Amino acid sequence: MTEKTEHRNRLANETSPYLLQHAGNPVDWYPWGKEALSAARKSGKPILLSIGYSACHWCHVMAHESFEDDQTAALMNRLFVNIKVDREERPDLDRIYQSAHQLLTQRPGGWPLTMFIDPEGQRPFFGGTYFPNEARYGMPSFSDLITRVASYYAQHRHEVRNQGRQLEDIFEQLSRVASAGEASLSRAPLDTARQQMAQSFDRGFGGFGGAPKFPQTSALDRLLRHWRAGAHGQDPDVEALYMATLTLTRMAEGGIYDHLGGGFCRYSVDGQWQIPHFEKMLYDNGPLLALYSHAWLATGEPLFAKVADETAAWLLSDMRSPEGAFYASRDADSEGEEGRYYVWSDDEVRSLLPWDQYEVFARRFGLNSEPNFEGKWHLAVREPFRAIAKSLGRPEDELADLLERARRTLLEVRVRRVAPERDEKQLTAWNALAIRGLAIAGSALKRGDLVEAAAGAADFLRDHMFQNGRLLASYKDTAKFAAYLDDHAFLLDALLELLQADWQLTNLQLAQQLADILLEHFYDADAGGFWFTADDHETLMHRPKPLADESMPSGNGIAALALQRLGFLLGESRYLEAAERTLSCASQMMSQHPQAHVTLLTALEEYLYHPETVIIRGEAPSIDTWRDAARRIYAPRRMVFAIPADCVDLPGALAERAARAGETVAYRCLGSHCSLPFASLDALAGALSEAGE
Repeated sequence: MTEKTEHRNRLANETSPYLLQHAGNPVDWYPWGKEALSAARKSGKPILLSIGYSACHWCHVMAHESFEDDQTAALMNRLFVNIKVDREERPDLDRIYQSAHQLLTQRPGGWPLTMFIDPEGQRPFFGGTYFPNEARYGMPSFSDLITRVASYYAQHRHEVRNQGRQLEDIFEQLSRVASAGEASLSRAPLDTARQQMAQSFDRGFGGFGGAPKFPQTSALDRLLRHWRAGAHGQDPDVEALYMATLTLTRMAEGGIYDHLGGGFCRYSVDGQWQIPHFEKMLYDNGPLLALYSHAWLATGEPLFAKVADETAAWLLSDMRSPEGAFYASRDADSEGEEGRYYVWSDDEVRSLLPWDQYEVFARRFGLNSEPNFEGKWHLAVREPFRAIAKSLGRPEDELADLLERARRTLLEVRVRRVAPERDEKQLTAWNALAIRGLAIAGSALKRGDLVEAAAGAADFLRDHMFQNGRLLASYKDTAKFAAYLDDHAFLLDALLELLQADWQLTNLQLAQQLADILLEHFYDADAGGFWFTADDHETLMHRPKPLADESMPSGNGIAALALQRLGFLLGESRYLEAAERTLSCASQMMSQHPQAHVTLLTALEEYLYHPETVIIRGEAPSIDTWRDAARRIYAPRRMVFAIPADCVDLPGALAERAARAGETVAYRCLGSHCSLPFASLDALAGALSEAGE
């Protein structure tokens, strides 16, 4: 038997951890680019496009079954030009071909995404997600499938190209329908979304719908905002608060939350939040950190503060790069098994804990009942402290101390296991979500270290991700790929939160730069709204203008929200007009499908009921005291900026919020209407109380 030599394909020159995972495949992979597209056109072969990401379990399965198999690879190489894409680096390609998959198959997509593409116009003609190496699950084997696809392409090239042009026409029609707004903007979609959430709400376990169950952070944020908007009225919407807090509680107690290390997994495979898909994504944990911090301010519930504190600790200890930015994800698998890193046997826990700790731990997390994951236990709360304390005749705080000591012991053991792989790309959009979450948590939890971490990540993005006046999307050893709508919008929104926690003029200037780039390169001046890619981006088969929330908030929704806020802060009408026209562009979609567009609904709410902006001028620590007093309650439509007196040459309307020698003063504005300055904290507090915010 001859020794097998290691094969290295073109992906060996990439920086993406996901692409590098495939660099040793016998498949002759290309990264997406001119070389691959040119090779396909010259060869007359169709393109086999495979899109996935590092933490994707079924991507690993398909790679092991098919892409690492010599015979399958030889077939792929003979019949196709094979292109591998990291969807986190190229969300533009993923967005286009996921939509194409849904149109072609009438089924939702996912990862791995497998698309077969005619090189002429980059138009797909067939696709799917995971395909097994042998016929099962009602699907043909991957080898049989690609043989038939290649044969069909060779024999029916004319039909393939006609279908491709029709698909392109459908994309354009859908874009026109999505932008057919210009209707009057009212609060009706806000109320309809609230009704729809109640109809789909799971009253037993929280969340919306059944398994698999995702956190849907934007929807929960919408419920908290809906409650807060009427909290001082005659008929406060306590049910909205109940739906949000029940969901947050069930998630915090469930297995979707990491009870030892902090942070959340991507989703629960069941409807009770018990067993997760074990991958942990930065883009989930940043928004969840913000949401739990807001829920803590809204309710004073210690559980919410605890979860926010532990999630922030996980971000800083496990996901922060030496340069201060944050990595993308942790895989679901380790040592070839999903969840292996996280689960326990009862014997192992017994051997590690003294009896008094084990007794509490076992009852709290169900080790005294049947195992819940492949013969072992994945930790999820099974019994409340109150019941355990009553049964054992011991105080709850004593039990909490025992549980914490047990948690630390098991975590010390767990970190010595083989950990799931970490994707160490640093993505601008995802870092922006983390910056926002840390800034909000730092203020809510009174933790200056979290604000410092947020500021450090913002500094990294400014120093490494801006080149030649333009933002880039991904960093791994080097910054690359032109940034997308989400990168600009999310970072603008994050900077507005960070400025409230820690005023730095450089961050305001960066926010202005981002807003101007959005208007110059992404804004649709004809119909309103923002394209996902810039006007000088690589030409693809379609240029989407996404409005709905997906796994992350809508880029158009965040852009509209952040531009409105910055517009009112600076008195800049260009930003306000772009936000209004974005809402008008999306008005039809918001009216028809409000629950799918909750981020845009939040921007709509602040268009109808303008945000409150408080500008505090003076010297530290006085301005910090005033700021903390103004931010001590949950007031989602309030922004508070403490600007030192020596900060001069402020732009726009901020120049009018002047400091006074030897005094601390505050200016309060609702939208563009501002009051006379308040010269005492009591006077400011009285005005804020009267505002009901």
